[in-house]
Amino acid sequence: MTFPSHDLDSAPEASKPLLEQSQKAFGRLPGLHKVLAESPQTYEGYQVLHKLFTETAFDADELTVVWQSINVENECHYCVPAHTGIAKMMKVSDDLSEALRTEAPLPTAKLEALRTFTVQMLRGRGNVTQEQMQAFFDAGYGHRAVLDVILGLAQKTISNYVNHVAQTPVDEVFKPLAWKRGDAPLKV
Repeated sequence: MTFPSHDLDSAPEASKPLLEQSQKAFGRLPGLHKVLAESPQTYEGYQVLHKLFTETAFDADELTVVWQSINVENECHYCVPAHTGIAKMMKVSDDLSEALRTEAPLPTAKLEALRTFTVQMLRGRGNVTQEQMQAFFDAGYGHRAVLDVILGLAQKTISNYVNHVAQTPVDEVFKPLAWKRGDAPLKV
């Protein structure tokens, strides 16, 4: 079943301003946004969560670690290449991006702890052990970071799930960054 993918002409009226914002911000309409436009509330919710997550205390590397850890764990064919491109725009190193895409060790223990905790939160549906929390705190993160990871999970749940059900085609600009998960998922 083909999922609706809207442009400015076909979108519901309440989604048109959101699509206009996307067009202005990206110079094009990302495929995810075209699909989200079917539900103005879901589209706006995603946009608000994205904005709020980028305003957390996480730096560009940490934002990328949270996003890509979730994208890889959920095997999002659309979001992994998109966030690889976004990471480039955010000046995140190609080495960090590649390690996230291939589930290889990250360059610092702190970033590795962030990835591990994010994946533990995702796999446990928020149920992490005191030992897992303590390891996250021992790496230099605090209670706010726990909540900010949850915010990132909320945002990525929307985009990953939408891309799964809609089978959103990867945007032309991100096709060279196409991704498929390797044979072995990350051990945490």
